[in-house]
Formats: sequence, C-alpha cells, structure tokens
Amino acid sequence: MHAFRTHTCGELRKTNVDSIVRLSGWIHRKRDHGGLLFIDLRDHYGLTQCVILPGNPHFATLERMRVEGVISVTGKVLARTDETVNDNLSTGTIEIEVQELEILSTAQELPLPVFGEPDYPEDIRLTYRYLDLRRETLHKNIVLRSQIIASIRRRMTEQGFMEFQTPILTASSPEGARDFLVPSRLHPGEFYALPQAPQQFKQLIMVSGFDKYFQIAPCFRDEDSRADRSPGEFYQLDVEMSFCTQEDVFDAIEPMLHSVFDEFANGRNVPAEPFARIPYKQAMLKYGTDKPDLRIPFEISDVSEFFTEDDVEFGAFKNIVAKGGVVRAIPAPNIADKPRSFFDKMNSWAQKDMQAPGLGYITFADEDGALVGKGPIAKFFPADTLQRMAAHAGIGAGDALFFAAGKSADAARLAGAARAKLGADLDLIAEDEFRFCWIVDFPMFEWNEDEKRVDFSHNPFSMPQGGMEALETQDPLDILAYQYDIVCNGVELSSGAIRNHRPEIMLKAFEMAGYGAEMVEEKFGGMLGAFRYGAPPHGGIAPGIDRIVMLLAGATNIREVILFPMNQQARDLMMQAPNTVDDAQLQELHIRKVTPPSKSK
Repeated sequence: MHAFRTHTCGELRKTNVDSIVRLSGWIHRKRDHGGLLFIDLRDHYGLTQCVILPGNPHFATLERMRVEGVISVTGKVLARTDETVNDNLSTGTIEIEVQELEILSTAQELPLPVFGEPDYPEDIRLTYRYLDLRRETLHKNIVLRSQIIASIRRRMTEQGFMEFQTPILTASSPEGARDFLVPSRLHPGEFYALPQAPQQFKQLIMVSGFDKYFQIAPCFRDEDSRADRSPGEFYQLDVEMSFCTQEDVFDAIEPMLHSVFDEFANGRNVPAEPFARIPYKQAMLKYGTDKPDLRIPFEISDVSEFFTEDDVEFGAFKNIVAKGGVVRAIPAPNIADKPRSFFDKMNSWAQKDMQAPGLGYITFADEDGALVGKGPIAKFFPADTLQRMAAHAGIGAGDALFFAAGKSADAARLAGAARAKLGADLDLIAEDEFRFCWIVDFPMFEWNEDEKRVDFSHNPFSMPQGGMEALETQDPLDILAYQYDIVCNGVELSSGAIRNHRPEIMLKAFEMAGYGAEMVEEKFGGMLGAFRYGAPPHGGIAPGIDRIVMLLAGATNIREVILFPMNQQARDLMMQAPNTVDDAQLQELHIRKVTPPSKSK
C-alpha cells in the first residue's frame, strides 16, 4: 500500500465499498455524534467523511487534534445509509471507518478559519494566503485559472501560433505606466526595467521572420490597485501576427475567446453572434464609455438639437448647447410610476458621486392616446418637442429620460455612469450572459489640455489609418488609428493594434506628438533600427488573463483569482515585500538611500 494514499479524498464511490483504503489530507471539520467521532478529510480533490469508534486506540488522539492538522488514515469503505447520504459531496454515498491513523503534521490555532469561509479582513487573508487558498471558493478559482490558461494555450497552438518567452530584464520606456527599475551591479548608475508588456520584443519577433507568436506573459507596472487591476504584476495573452490586417487579428482572437468562455461558462450564455464592431465615437455616444456593457438593454442618445429649438424655454441646458456643449439622454424603461424619491436619489448620486451639477429627467405617460411628458423640466418643452424627443430616444409611455449636459467628454462620462447605474438598480443587466464587442477606429491623437499640445491617445506604435498621407494632410485630431479594444460585460480585456512598421511614418507620428527623432532613436532604437532592415506588416493584441479568469469565476475583485496577490498598497503581506536591504547590498549596486522630505526630521 502507498505510504500516504491509495485514493484521493474526492475519488471513492459505492463501487469501493468493503475495500481497505488509505487517504491523506487536512482535517476540515470534526463532529462528535453520540460517542462517534466524524472527521471530514480534505485534499486538493475533494472531501471524504471518516468515522472513528470510541474503542479505537486512536480515538483520543483524533479527538484532541485541531482542524487543519494533516493526517493519514487507513480503513474500510462503508456504504452510508439512505438517510445519511450527502448529495452535495461526490463521495457522499460512502464513509471510511478508521482503523489506523498517522499524524503527518499538526496545526496551531488558526488565524483564519477554512471551514465555512466566513468573511475576514483582507489583510489577514493576504497575510495567511496559504490558509485562504485552502478555502473551497478561492481554491476552485485558482484551479479554474490553470484550466483556462491550458485551454487558451491549446487553442492558440491549434491555430498555428508558437509560444516564445521574451526577456524580463529590459530597457525603460517613456510610455505608459511607471516602470519597475532594477539596478545593474556591473554597470554603475544604469538600470534595467521590468517589462510593462513585451511590446517591442513581440514586434521584433515578427521582424525576425516568425509568423505567429503568443505567450502567457508576465507584465510589470508600478501603478495603483483597482478591483480589476492588480498592482505590480499581471499576466496577459500576448499575441502578434505577420502579414495581417485588423480583421485577421479579429479572426484569430474572436473564436478563441468565444470557445474559452463557452467552455467555462458553467451554464451562463455566450451568444453565438459575431462580436459587435463599435467605432470609438459611436461607443462614447451610445454608451458613454469605450468599455460598454452590452447586457444593458438601452442606449444613450444625443438630444442636443431639441434644446436649441426656439420654443424650448429650459435655459440651463440651452445655454450649455449654445456654448458648444451637448445634452445626452439616458432612457429608463418602465419607471414612470416610481416615487419622486427615486429620481431625487439619481440626482443626488450625480452630484455627490459624479461631481456633476445634476441629472435632469422627464417621465412619459399616455393621456387620451397622446404621449405627454411630466416632471420638473417637462413644462419648459412644447408637447410635440417632447414627443419627437421620446421617439428619437426610442421610449414610450411608462418610460423616462434622464439628461446629462456639459462638455462632450463630461456629458458622456455622466451618461455612461448613469446608464450603468440604472441597469443595475432596475435589475436589467443579464447577469448570466457574456456579451463581447470590439471597439475600433480610435483616434490616433488627442489634445493634452494640461500641456497644450497634441499627444498620443492610445498606442504610439499603431499604424495611422491612411499612413503618411493622413499624417501630412489631416488635422491630427481627425486621424484614426488601426487600434482596437475587446470588451466583455463592460470590462476591457485587451487593447491591440496593427503596428506602425515604417520608420518614416513612426518618426512623423512621434514628431506630431512632440517627440523628436533623437529621443525616438534613443528610446526605441532597437526596434526602429530593425524596421530599417525589412519589417513585415504586423499586428497583435494582449487579452488580460487575470480579467478573463475574474469574469469566468464570477469574482468581483481580481485578487480572488491570483495565487499570491499584493494588497491595495502594493505590499505582499505574506512575504513582507517590499522590504529593506542591508547597506552592503546597496553599496554593491552603487545605490544610496534618500529619505523623502516628508519623512525627514
């Protein structure tokens, strides 16, 4: 017999009754029933109930042991009686009568209970992550993560992609988030950077003559934590293709993602429809965000024109439109009979949470066959204007319109947030569904109000639509790029682009964004130089692994799908990192500590 187990704790069934078996695992739970001691024994695979009789010489030992101690038991498989069968366990039709016991490891009093998974402060959960990971929900999430990554790898390989590993120690980049820097011992005063993404390397792989690359790539960014973003490090499915168009990238990624989500949907719906293609401008108008949640069954519309009509007397919004602003209408179905407090709470939310002036509204009702508007601002509109506005917004009797007014970006932000809030508050979001879309036609440049200059709006390495001609003849703010995002249920899974593989076009694009040729050559010389020796047209994308797993696991925080995450302050509480190092190490690296001014005495 094996030293530790003949079976796992999730394996035994009625067919094993009367067999002598050995199991090893953690004591999940203990129960004393009239002199009989029941032990739920747990390992990675499941849980098996064990019973030990009072006359057994090991009874007192097991009775004294704390939960989460590790034991090995040998005994006979018994069939449970009909009234004691546990249908919630895969092993629920049997139990083990313990004959022999070996204590493999004892447990101290737990700082964090495993059984029952009660809520516990996050700092304790992260400090004792190894205990937290024994809990069923988190344990399953990590197993799911492994299965999803294996599925992705298989599907990418089947499409002819090859997996390569790119360097971890590389050069600092001036774009994106802050780098994590690594001092060089051999080169005093110089630093490596951990890669924010393998962006330049994967493009150089294409220049090197490889055709289809992918990697489950670790990425490092010194940025703040969010519910959907882990501080410090994360993983992405890094993909690049040669001789491809934007549609080729979509054709490779879309079926892979659809299949992976369908495989792990666990009863949720993954519509077979092609992923919607939504231009950036349209996304900002209809959804108020470039990360739209298509599960919400209504869209925003621009109703600015209705506020400019001569016989409309609502001066506040009329003045906003006259000064170049816009008015966006957010439909809310079947809420006209809600109490006034509902609408007041929406207005308070806009003012407090969104720091907006407010959120106007009109409700609509049928009176004698005619659609009429009601509410505080309805009186400022002629009846026919309200009817035309309702038709434009696609609503009818019993519905309402909320209004966000201001500069285009501000109105979009408020309208998008209001759409999401209404969808959630009215329970209109299809929670059991995954809805994908591609956001396309991003602007190549945007106006940097702080620095009063044109800047890149997305990815500086993207190919502008129209190439050099567009850069030379169009207003920079009108130029679109071959850039795209993929979004699922309001969560951005990835950004991607067809790359700018022509050195002269790249230098021109950077020049328009205020970066001189000398700086570009210094920072991106390796890639730019490679392009001068024959670069194929190429493009790619990099869906976030952590976010994919978070969606499929139904988790609301990305730390629930990562083995050993940092906390929101970018600290690893379990390993106590970051921490200090001794002066000898610093001297070897030619580094001197400088106390921040705020901490100096």
